[in-house]
Amino acid sequence: MYTELNSILNSGPDSFTQGEFILLSDRQSDASFLVHHFLSLYLRAHCRVCFLGLVQSFSHYSAISQRLGVSLAQAKEKGQLIFLEGLNESLNVLIPQETDTGNEAMDFLRDPTAGLRRLYEFVRFSLRSSGGEEKDEWGPPVLLVDDVSVLLSLGVSAGAVLDFSHYCQATVCSQLQGNMVMLVRCDGEEEEGDGDDEGSELLLKGLTHQCSLTLNVQGLPTGYCRDIHGQVEVCWRRKEGDGQNTQKKLFQYKVHDKGASFFARGTSSAVL
Repeated sequence: MYTELNSILNSGPDSFTQGEFILLSDRQSDASFLVHHFLSLYLRAHCRVCFLGLVQSFSHYSAISQRLGVSLAQAKEKGQLIFLEGLNESLNVLIPQETDTGNEAMDFLRDPTAGLRRLYEFVRFSLRSSGGEEKDEWGPPVLLVDDVSVLLSLGVSAGAVLDFSHYCQATVCSQLQGNMVMLVRCDGEEEEGDGDDEGSELLLKGLTHQCSLTLNVQGLPTGYCRDIHGQVEVCWRRKEGDGQNTQKKLFQYKVHDKGASFFARGTSSAVL
């Protein structure tokens, strides 16, 4: 959890807006550090978290969270964290063992045209059901997905992913008054005309219309800098009457071993 980012977003473990859909995106950069921030934030806030880890193993997330002062193993044991390890479950579905045919949530791997209904049902059941001895003490439920654009590479259409997001938002954010955080990646290699890139751009646009807060991570336009790793554009979208109020702010950042620093553009000591 990064205290400077909490200050920017006016949030923290003791106080954060409920019912929010937060979209993380990156382009020719890596926004994974934001995934770890929100994971540690909501676990510290005692929320019940359903984490769809589609790109890394549990041990990877656990090692980084440990450096941020959060134990995923303990959270999982208490029933506070429900973790779907996409890599492992995908292998179980594609190469089934006699005693294990894989999690039903990943059934779309057998038939991508079937959509993500089973995955949605997994999320809904995980966050609606009670878990652990402290089941009555959990805060608002949270869905965290790293990263949703992987589903495109697995044969799922952008439309199906947007439907999945819409249903999750209706359940988690509207009905349960919890929060949802999704990461989507866009490489932006438009000159190659790659179909996956077109799908990710369509997915990004669709998710942007659904969310209330976006954090878009990009590389520096001036190129590599040892002391500044990139910039993040924060965009708040609030409904006001029949319209929508949009506010944007741009920050630069540097990721450390146990955290990250954020500062207004041009105010880093590296450029002063």
